[in-house]
Amino acid sequence: MKTICLFFEIHKFIHLKRYRFFDIGNDHYYYDDFTNETHINDVAEHSYRPALDTLYEMIKNSNKEFKISLSISGVAIEQMEMHAPDIIQKIQDLLDTGCVELVAEPYAHSLSSIIDEETFRDEVKRQMKKLKEVFGQHPKVLRNTNMLYSDNIGAIVADMGFKGMLTEGARHVMGWKSPHYLYNCNIASSLKLLVRDFKLSDDISLRFSNSEWNEYPLFADTYMDWIASYPPEEQVFNIFMNLDSIGMAQPLSSNILEFLKALPECAKQRDITFSKPSEIIGRSKSVGPIDVPDPMSWSDEERDVSSWLGNSMQQEAFNKLYSVAERVRLCSDRRVKQDFDYLQASNHFRFMTTKNSGIGINRGLYDSPFDAFTNYMNILGDFIKRVGSLYPEDVDNEELNPLLITIKNQGDEISQLNDKLEILEKKNEKLNTTLKKIQDKTKTATANNEAAPMTPKRIKKDKVKQ
Repeated sequence: MKTICLFFEIHKFIHLKRYRFFDIGNDHYYYDDFTNETHINDVAEHSYRPALDTLYEMIKNSNKEFKISLSISGVAIEQMEMHAPDIIQKIQDLLDTGCVELVAEPYAHSLSSIIDEETFRDEVKRQMKKLKEVFGQHPKVLRNTNMLYSDNIGAIVADMGFKGMLTEGARHVMGWKSPHYLYNCNIASSLKLLVRDFKLSDDISLRFSNSEWNEYPLFADTYMDWIASYPPEEQVFNIFMNLDSIGMAQPLSSNILEFLKALPECAKQRDITFSKPSEIIGRSKSVGPIDVPDPMSWSDEERDVSSWLGNSMQQEAFNKLYSVAERVRLCSDRRVKQDFDYLQASNHFRFMTTKNSGIGINRGLYDSPFDAFTNYMNILGDFIKRVGSLYPEDVDNEELNPLLITIKNQGDEISQLNDKLEILEKKNEKLNTTLKKIQDKTKTATANNEAAPMTPKRIKKDKVKQ
């Protein structure tokens, strides 16, 4: 039976303010608070609230047969907690239905997975902790920033204990293979891969309201007919997109909400179901590995990293930022760590692109890619000075290695002690349970003994005791 895995990403980065060269060393606050508050409120009003309400209504009206998954960056959660807490509650209401699964992702929505493994691992761990604190969930599936994936990234994700990962079905990687099957990592076979069908996804997120599109207007029954027409053996259809595609990229006036509302019934008429990622991973077998030596993404026609690292400006900014990653990990300054999170967001590097992707880029306060690069590098210059004041630049990474090794060993030791503590707690719980059973039996035996009639045999025993 065919099933649809419908996934939505929620991420909002922190907008930077206009930062001049002469601000370096004098101003350590880099953000445009007014723009950040305005933007999150605008997206919440025109996208998140109506979209989440609609998804909740769809679950209820379908008798909980409609299912979706969500990923939310840590930075986005921070902004919603501050400016739109009702969105947090709406997501919690969705999770309470049991029909929504949270998917993990890097905390800062960064590109760290392709340059700094330790930073990537740290981001994912912090994001998992945040999801547990806010929503009480511990995801088993991960979705990397912009669907970034390679064999090496998959191996890291598998080593972190994840059972599955969402990724892109890029043509140059898939070749003749269909995205409508479950695959696995080429290096770590235990990690299952759900591959995005970019055509079916982009039909909704990019083309739905385009009156020049040859399939316009798109109706739910037509969309489901497309899926039903695939061969019976092609059973998994992964439709992944940004949540703000609903209401922002595709305005509400385009009837996008009405289209979504009709999907469950149209799917049911064609014996098509909806599933959460972990459900598909749990019940389906992989048909084989996907070989991905170089990182792929869901961006632009090339589906690679060129949107963020395709020119020398982007590469210079990117390498400069991560040149201080080890020092940032060593420091205990919360403000420095938070600034590092905010500066890592992939959006900053996207603003510097010179590619003609055919999709308009809203660069915000920037007039050009060079303007975005200059502003970012001014901020980065001040940030690196602050990190340098904690760990001077004349101390090279080799001298930092002993500190890093000590920190890693301490972390490993703490982890081992926590594991031992968990084992002891479980043993103690079992002992307490056994002890309670013995006490209950003793009380029962005593009560039965006292309640028993005074037979000659019992009288004789009592006299002996006396």
